[in-house]
Amino acid sequence: MGISMFNRTVCRELEQWRKRADRKPLILRGARQVGKTSAVNIFSESFDQYIYLNLENKEELDLFDHKLPVDELFEAILLTKNIEVNGGSMLLFIDEIQNSPAAIAILRYFFEHLPQLHVVAAGSLLETYISASHISFPVGRVEFQFMHPLTFEEFLEATGEKAALNAYSTTPVPRFSVAKLFDLFHTYTLLGGMPEVIAHYITKRSITSLNSTYQNLLLSYIDDAGKYAKNSTLNKVLKHVIQTAPFEASKRIKLGGFGNSNYKAREVGEAVKALESAMLVKRLYPSVSLELPIIPDFKKHPKLQFLDTGLVNYFVGLQQHYLLKEDLHGFYKGLMAEHIVAQELIAGQTNQLQKLCFWVRESARSNAEVDFLIQHRTELIPIEVKSGAVGSLKSLHLFIDETACKCAVRLSASGLKVESCVTPNGKEFTLINLPYFLTAKITDYLDLYDG
Repeated sequence: MGISMFNRTVCRELEQWRKRADRKPLILRGARQVGKTSAVNIFSESFDQYIYLNLENKEELDLFDHKLPVDELFEAILLTKNIEVNGGSMLLFIDEIQNSPAAIAILRYFFEHLPQLHVVAAGSLLETYISASHISFPVGRVEFQFMHPLTFEEFLEATGEKAALNAYSTTPVPRFSVAKLFDLFHTYTLLGGMPEVIAHYITKRSITSLNSTYQNLLLSYIDDAGKYAKNSTLNKVLKHVIQTAPFEASKRIKLGGFGNSNYKAREVGEAVKALESAMLVKRLYPSVSLELPIIPDFKKHPKLQFLDTGLVNYFVGLQQHYLLKEDLHGFYKGLMAEHIVAQELIAGQTNQLQKLCFWVRESARSNAEVDFLIQHRTELIPIEVKSGAVGSLKSLHLFIDETACKCAVRLSASGLKVESCVTPNGKEFTLINLPYFLTAKITDYLDLYDG
């Protein structure tokens, strides 16, 4: 495989999509450089024929501008690519589709008139281009799949850590493997999950050699700002937000004066919204929910999540700390531990439109905050990210006391342990202590220990 051409979880999901009789054209969504094109190229190997269109190529872009009926368009595509249909399975991949509103609009007709053809599209800044062109996705005629930076599980597979991957995939995780998995997760958190970074690391096994890769990625995101800025002022605000967002990662933010600036809340809000559309940042809102569903409170200040922890580490200058500290919670106020946990939780969400939330109680008497809330079956589960095996659980106890919750999760630098606990007010609950690296496996352990 070439650079960044390693298997991704999305390849398995694409295969499931392929086998469905009711499948629709699929739009692969994700930030620039998360590996969308590479994933589809790998997926294409299971087809008899593969047509790749890149709409940054003018000749291929022009195919959609003639407004041909979809069957004639398909014939024009075959002619342009010099392909003769052989009767086997065929995948059509339309890359950089954001460059052609006409291509987005015609996807529905592939579904209606050429159902035997497998059609996947991908693009960066997709929502931004759609908004600027005043067109909408053909709702009900396409479906979506999201891509993120590599997860820890994908990192283990990409780096050839087969024994560690087998141990990680075993529930409960074997005790003998915990130290090794912690070491690998530490490296993963330092590097992040951008495919180009991981590919270079696999080749060179050197952290310092990756600095130019991080720099180029961040510069490309800053350069992109002009593509979704409606005017020069917004362009300046966007660049400022991109450059300062890593310093605000995992912190609760206010829009007005963001990043020690003089920009107003409205200006910063517009920039953050554009960057959310580009999937570079995400706002995690607090919830005051004491029962399901988990409802974000958009009136309260959110926490900011940047695209990738590795990019944050590079930009903020935290790489050296990973060489000195074993506990991710032991430096930078524990924010990187929270950030990588959120990154893993977001990537693992089955409903990508659902908001990942944390819990707060803000009152004159006292404030409380629980790092994350998730739903497991019909239960509301609080998650705390802590250092070591101990640490104050005051907010967690308060949440347990005020809800019907009987189980909680603590993520830390310690091993797997399940405890029967009692809050200071006498309420019993089960506390599942998991090492950080099992964040994406929380549901498996809730199934195992929460009966």
